[in-house]
Amino acid sequence: MSKKEHEEILEDSEKEVLEEDQAESSKNISSEDSNEEVKDEKELRIEELEAEIAVVKDTMLRKAAELENVRKRVQKERYQLREQVKAEAMQDFLPLNDDLLRTLDASKDSSVDENFLAGVEMVSQKFAEILAKHGIEKIDDTGVPFDVNLHDALLRQPATDEKTPSDTVLQVLERGYRMGEKVIKHAKVIVSQ
Repeated sequence: MSKKEHEEILEDSEKEVLEEDQAESSKNISSEDSNEEVKDEKELRIEELEAEIAVVKDTMLRKAAELENVRKRVQKERYQLREQVKAEAMQDFLPLNDDLLRTLDASKDSSVDENFLAGVEMVSQKFAEILAKHGIEKIDDTGVPFDVNLHDALLRQPATDEKTPSDTVLQVLERGYRMGEKVIKHAKVIVSQ
């Protein structure tokens, strides 16, 4: 082999090595590109799934809060309904209590058998205990300012004492009752002019 041939072979082999290196580097670049594309696709999918999870979590939290609000509202409505029914039931017994109290007041001025009177007093006390047990209070104060939320004015008359201000309850003709803040029955009163 001549020197020239030898140089040609070396050049050819160098070219082949260079071409192989270029082919390999382009393979590496393309495999890196494809790896990056796969990574990008996976990252995008992960981001999509995380967004979906966030939406589902938010929806679940909202539904849980809504359920809690419904539960509280139903509980409040049940309590209000129970209180309303209790007030209506007690309202039916209040005239009976008033009659017992009037009987006791009237018997003070007349001669009534003491045993009979003791029995009426016991029944009246039982009524008072039941009313107190259910949180029912009498509205029967005199000398207090007239309040349309508590009283029904049946009559206006001049006060016996000049120091009594106008619109003051002078006399309670019929007791009123309230349960907590709710008035079950307004007191019927005479008011000063």
